[in-house]
Amino acid sequence: MSDVESSLERKPGVLPGYRSRVGVHDELYDGTGALRSAWRGLVPQLSALAPVDLLRRRDAARRLLREHGVTYNVYGSEEGLERGWSLDLIPFCVAPEEWAGLERALVQRTRLLDRLLGDLYGEQRSIREGWIPAALVHGSGSFLRACHELHPPGGRHLYLHAVDLARRPDGRWCVLADRTQAPSGAGYALENRIILSRVLPDEFRECGVARLAGFFAGLRDGLRGAATRPAGTPNVVLLTPGPYNETYFEHAYLARYLGFPLVEGGDLTVRDRRVYLKTLEGLRPVDVILRRVDDTFCDPLELRAESFLGVSGLVDAARAGNVVIANALGSGLVESPAFLPFLPELSRRWLGQELMLPSAPAWWAGQEAGRRAALASTGRVVWKRTFGGAADPVFSEELEGEARRRFLARLEAAPAEYVAQERVDLSTTPVWNGERWEPRPLVLRTYVAANGPDSWVVMPGGLTRFSPTPGSPVVSAQRGGGSKDTWVLSSGPVDPVTLLKPGGQVVRLDRAPADVPSRVADNLYWLGRYTERLEHQVRLLRATFHRLGGETTHDGHAELTGLVQVLVSLGHLPDRFGRTVAEEQEELAEALLGLLHQANRPGSVRDMLLRLRYITTAVRDRLSNDTWRIFQRLQGDGHLTGGDATLAEVPAMLNTLVVDLAAFSGMEMENMTRGHAWRFLDIGRRVERSVNLLELVRAVLHAGPSSPSVLAPLLEVADSVMTYRRRYFEQMHLGTVLDLLLADESNPRALAFQLETLHEHIENLPKDRWARGEPQEERSLEAVSDLLHGADLGVAAARAESGDIDEVDQVLRRLSEGLCLVSDHLTHRFFSHAVVRAS
Repeated sequence: MSDVESSLERKPGVLPGYRSRVGVHDELYDGTGALRSAWRGLVPQLSALAPVDLLRRRDAARRLLREHGVTYNVYGSEEGLERGWSLDLIPFCVAPEEWAGLERALVQRTRLLDRLLGDLYGEQRSIREGWIPAALVHGSGSFLRACHELHPPGGRHLYLHAVDLARRPDGRWCVLADRTQAPSGAGYALENRIILSRVLPDEFRECGVARLAGFFAGLRDGLRGAATRPAGTPNVVLLTPGPYNETYFEHAYLARYLGFPLVEGGDLTVRDRRVYLKTLEGLRPVDVILRRVDDTFCDPLELRAESFLGVSGLVDAARAGNVVIANALGSGLVESPAFLPFLPELSRRWLGQELMLPSAPAWWAGQEAGRRAALASTGRVVWKRTFGGAADPVFSEELEGEARRRFLARLEAAPAEYVAQERVDLSTTPVWNGERWEPRPLVLRTYVAANGPDSWVVMPGGLTRFSPTPGSPVVSAQRGGGSKDTWVLSSGPVDPVTLLKPGGQVVRLDRAPADVPSRVADNLYWLGRYTERLEHQVRLLRATFHRLGGETTHDGHAELTGLVQVLVSLGHLPDRFGRTVAEEQEELAEALLGLLHQANRPGSVRDMLLRLRYITTAVRDRLSNDTWRIFQRLQGDGHLTGGDATLAEVPAMLNTLVVDLAAFSGMEMENMTRGHAWRFLDIGRRVERSVNLLELVRAVLHAGPSSPSVLAPLLEVADSVMTYRRRYFEQMHLGTVLDLLLADESNPRALAFQLETLHEHIENLPKDRWARGEPQEERSLEAVSDLLHGADLGVAAARAESGDIDEVDQVLRRLSEGLCLVSDHLTHRFFSHAVVRAS
């Protein structure tokens, strides 16, 4: 047994092998080795499970996390957007009587910080009276001078407040940090709950765990109630920095759960000091913004000029009282740990109460007394930057020799830049590492939300995080730590809570399509184009690889030669590959494999999978769970590296990708509501299929239009072989192939079918009531249809088979250019908002 373990023998039947650490509070056992009250219902059930059962449940939790796409992006990590979320099998349990005291203390702390922010951005009495040092406020880059005397509607600055708690060795909770700017983690806490309640259903039910839905209902109602517009349903949006943010999954998840549109800065605009959402129907007024963008990035006009994440003019709109921003701009000011020493006195003066939840002792070095106290502290302290920044914390016990001298010199040169905080020996909680139970240090992040003009609701639970190793003092998801569900036990029956309206009310039927932000429509349009482009490339490569491997007949060799020429004509292979490929088989195979796995090669399968990953992530809140699972499977099935794919394995892999893409197409056609979002997704698919088909036929013409060895692969790629064989019992001719692939309106792969579908979609898109005549995209599409119907494909094909391909090639080129023009007009009218269309 190591020196950090106790020698207490545990009572039989409870987590065998688990040993608590000496000198810290163990959440599971008390000093006598007995289970603490919060764990007495759960631990006997877990200890009765065999290791294989624990592993099975852990694997089930991991599978659900993957299927739900739960990610946490670690900056600088090679995993990037693919970094999975870590959830431990065993929850963290809190007794009801202990939680009741924490609830009262958390609400008191939120009220205090909300009042402090109102004062610092208002009359600043706390500074005039000397309760808060002026240098601590005015020296901080988090104090937004543009927001001074900006009074938010209702006077509230905080709508969501997160508090990081740690338990000291004596068993008392203390505050490590306050998160007031754009607190994260509430969505992960909800996802943890959903996952764990599924893999431990009996344990969850029998323990009587308090539900989380009431907290989110309170948050939603508080945000809606904050709107100042007198009439109509308030429009609340969730503002995200975008898919590359480390907690983007949570943004999309919360937006869908709360029923708010997920928007980026580019989706919003300010006109006449009001914020509007750019939708397909025009500009919709925005009443409340739940922001997940940091303060200074929110407005490039008055805050950080280089920001592309915010909305120009947002500060002025807030100054005019026309929009509520939650949390208010500038709220990040009081996140600095340097404010912690001053909160007890402020609580006595403003609330007339002692601060119920103390902070871990801290000293601001900007004050001489604080600096001396920190340096004289006999305990271990952590030195942090007062005003934030990228610098890592400095642990006093690790400072020796030259490192200590350099640090003291920096401290002496700029003392106001540093704050010291006593290092808390974190309590430990059991974690299942796959083989045994072991104690890990933990930090509990709790959440308080405004649910009325002067009322608050506390999440009955929170996000419990633990360190990556038993001996690590740092608890951080960025550094590999894990998370737990937090079970607050109920003292009585658990009330079933839901975000849905109660029954018995008269419900007005509503079939109107939901507003679709222009960016979302743009992303869905390109999602349709990229999925179709990927399918086209996969089908083309599959046809080529089928003819490349194994024993090849004369017809197969001729078809392979023709396909290689098509790939050369399309720009996918270098020109050096001639019409005869017999001597170039090895080099050709290597080049074709590069079209599969090279991520930095435009047009490769891997390149398009990466593009799809970004697009699907950007519209995550618009995709059903089943659709998301299909895309997750697609990414897994197409995840290739250079050494992983052999010629024997590639055809089967490409077959799997075709099936995955067909599954997505089925979800689109059978499960999506026929609103504008679906229309733009399908428009993208139809435009891309049309352009790909036309370019493929042109490439075939240049490869040898009179040869059946080229026409057969063309029909295969266009998935029309069976239809052709059923109609024609003779050798393939260009005229009949072109009729089937271009002019046959009954063939869902034909150009005519795509044009007919595009006509229907475009006719049902929102109209600009101020415009005269047909929209440009309708006129351009009519021109394309007229060109196709007016072309004599039979005569042109006969000339092409005689060697004159100019006529048919020109028709195909003009058709392709016309479709690109349709795409350009759609982009200009619906995605760019170059013309204001207020609705």
